Amino acid sequence: MAFIDETKFFVKGGDGGRGCVSFRREKFVPLGGPDGGDGGDAGSVYLVASKRLRSLLDFKQRSHFIAKNGGHGVGKKMHGKGGKDIYVSVPLGSVIKDADTKEILVDMIEDGQEFLAAQGGHGGRGNVHFASSQNRAPRRATAGTPGEERWLYIELKLLADVGLIGLPNAGKSTLLSKLSAANPKIAAYPFTTLEPQLGMLQFDHIDPLVIADIPGLIKGAHEGAGLGHKFLRHIERTKVLLHVLDVSTDFETVCSDFLTIENELFQYKEELATRHRIVILNKMDELESSDQLTKHLAFFAEKNITALSISALMGEGIDELKEKLAEIFE
Repeated sequence: MAFIDETKFFVKGGDGGRGCVSFRREKFVPLGGPDGGDGGDAGSVYLVASKRLRSLLDFKQRSHFIAKNGGHGVGKKMHGKGGKDIYVSVPLGSVIKDADTKEILVDMIEDGQEFLAAQGGHGGRGNVHFASSQNRAPRRATAGTPGEERWLYIELKLLADVGLIGLPNAGKSTLLSKLSAANPKIAAYPFTTLEPQLGMLQFDHIDPLVIADIPGLIKGAHEGAGLGHKFLRHIERTKVLLHVLDVSTDFETVCSDFLTIENELFQYKEELATRHRIVILNKMDELESSDQLTKHLAFFAEKNITALSISALMGEGIDELKEKLAEIFE
C-alpha cells in the first residue's frame, strides 16, 4: 500500500436555504398574513484526527469534500431542513495549512481532535420576519448565505516515540523487525525502505512504544538529496532517536557516517541536534576482533553519547536495547 504524506484537497460548506414568501390562506381566516418559513442552515466540513490512519491514501481517491445545502423554507412558518455536516478523518500528526497563503491552521495531534475546515452557510429569513404595521403583507425574503470554500494543504508528520535513522543499508529495517512485529522489506542493497515504516514495541510494565523506521538518509538530505527532506520531517516529533551505524567497515568510515547524519539533522533543524539519542553499533557479528568494537564505544563515550552494540540480524543486544528504552520512557 502506498504511503502518502502530503496532498491538497478542497472543502466547501453547504449553502444556506432561502427564506420563503408565503401567506396564510385558510377558510374563515381573512387577512391571514405572512407565514413564510426560514431556510435551513447548511452543513459544515470538519476534519477529525484518527489514530487508526497512518497515511493520506484516502485523499488520493477523493480530494473534494462538500457538505449538504440547507433546505428552503416553506409556508406555515416551516423551516427548511438543515444540511448534514461531513467529517473527514485525517491521521494523527497532520498539519493543516491554507493552500494559498501556506498559513498553518491547525496541528492535529490528539485522537478525536476536530477542526472546522469550512463553515456552512446560514439559512435565509422568510417573509414572516418583515411584517410591520406599515407593511402587513411583505413580499420579501432573503437568500441563504453561501458556505465557506477553500483549498487546504495537509502535511503528515508521524507521531512516534522512537525514530530509527541512519545511512541506507545500516540495518534499520532489520532492527525494526526485531523490536516489533513489523515486517519491512529487507535486502542487501541500499534504499530498500522507500517510505516510513511503523512498528509497536510491547512491554509488560509500561505503555507500548511506536517506532518509526525513516528511509535512509545521505549527505545533502536536508537539501533534497537521495530521498531528501521529504522524510526528515517525520523525525521532528519523535522523542528518542536511534542512530543506527554499520560497524562492519573501518573505524574512520563509521565516524564519518555518524557525522554525516548528525550534520544533516542539524542543517534541517538545529533542535534535532539536542534530541535524546542512542547510537546503535550494528553488525557487530561481522567484526574481526573485539578491539574494533572497544574503539567505537570509546569514541562515543568521549562525546558523552550512549552507544550500544548489537547484531540485529542475529538478535544479539536486542534485549539490552529494549531495557534501555524502557528505562528512558519510564
